[in-house]
Amino acid sequence: MTDPTPTPHRDPIVEARRREMATEHLLFGTIRFLAQRHPELLDELEGSLDHLWDKVEGEARDDAAVRKIASRIVKSLRAER
Repeated sequence: MTDPTPTPHRDPIVEARRREMATEHLLFGTIRFLAQRHPELLDELEGSLDHLWDKVEGEARDDAAVRKIASRIVKSLRAER
């Protein structure tokens, strides 16, 4: 019998990207499910964006870019309703 569990990729960047994609998919689906039952959730999430920040230090840090991505996600969830 073969093991259906895929072997981790040797490149940690590839593995991190895969984990990020899987996490985004699951979280987006969870938020969509909850927002259908509790529409006020999207208002709460949108109201929390001012507290979101980029954890990177130095020149690469861009809090506004992180907030913009989160805002687009909330906007797309609103469009689905």
